[in-house]
Amino acid sequence: MKLGTFMMPLHPPTREPWQTYQEDREAIILADKLGYAEALVGEHVTDLAENVTSCLMFLASLVSETKQIVLGSGTVNMPNSNPAAIAAQVAMLDHLLKGRFIMGISPGGLMSDAEVFGNYKKDRNAIFLESINMVLEIWAKDAPYELRGEFFEVSTKNTMIPEIGQGTIIKPYQKPHPPIVVTAVAPHSKGVTEAAKRGWSPISANFLLAQWVASHWPKYQEGCIAISKKPDGRDWRVAKSIFVADDEKTAKEYGHGPKGPYHFYFKQLIRKLVGAGGRGNLFKLDQNEPDASITADTMTPKLVIAGTANSVVEQILAFREKVGPFGTLYYPCHDWVDPKLGKRSMELMAEQVLPKVNAALKEA
Repeated sequence: MKLGTFMMPLHPPTREPWQTYQEDREAIILADKLGYAEALVGEHVTDLAENVTSCLMFLASLVSETKQIVLGSGTVNMPNSNPAAIAAQVAMLDHLLKGRFIMGISPGGLMSDAEVFGNYKKDRNAIFLESINMVLEIWAKDAPYELRGEFFEVSTKNTMIPEIGQGTIIKPYQKPHPPIVVTAVAPHSKGVTEAAKRGWSPISANFLLAQWVASHWPKYQEGCIAISKKPDGRDWRVAKSIFVADDEKTAKEYGHGPKGPYHFYFKQLIRKLVGAGGRGNLFKLDQNEPDASITADTMTPKLVIAGTANSVVEQILAFREKVGPFGTLYYPCHDWVDPKLGKRSMELMAEQVLPKVNAALKEA
């Protein structure tokens, strides 16, 4: 199993952006030094708590600060930009990183972003598909472009000057393009199947109950089988909120308690997904259960693995046994309420937890 990290990122909205950007960059630089394989960063434009407004711009700031870790967009919200801009910016970043890049894409889940970009209450899945199809076509074909869809038009046929290079968008460093990953949020997600049919890999979200994460593996298998590809768990990434401490008391207080960053994270997320987004189904197995029962107090202990290194190893192995053979575990970076504890958890995860998990898996 490989270890990666994923950050939305989400911080108290009262914190200054320059401070949280510095903290988020420090977390990824530390992950690189500790041997984490991948680091994905999300983006939102209209959210003071999730204040990375461009994941590509943020990742570009880490090109010279990291050496080995593969950086990724987690995700580019496709309906919110022109496909030509996305194709050009992703290709540029792929070149800056010399292929050390994964392209995460999605329709975007923040409704205030959808509203500000004019696609609120529109079919964002349809916009998403048209956008990524145009991006891939831009990369696959030579200019001039003449792409027309329901939502976007991309053309350089009237202004192209081929002998000086005008009218052509650069192609990515990786051929034919960077690996594409998609986030899987819905239980029994049909999107996982459709992504697999296109050769894309899924990332199961860290705020899902284990039973819903487990529903993604059969859907991924279904998509692979449809294109005569053997399903491989190494292509499946699963995010899981984890906190590792040197003692059990600290682990429970910081990882599950009301003063810790994980409790804040789920309080914020539940307000967005349940209170404003109508997605209470994500947090309950019995759909007759009232949404009012979904709180940070009830969900944080269910969704966060917390403990000493040995305890976390046991919990991860039990989680993987329940959900399926994922190949990469994403450790989400939450706000560093206590920077020493936040960094120590990342260290313990890489230096003690992962080796023991892999040793146990090898013996199994």
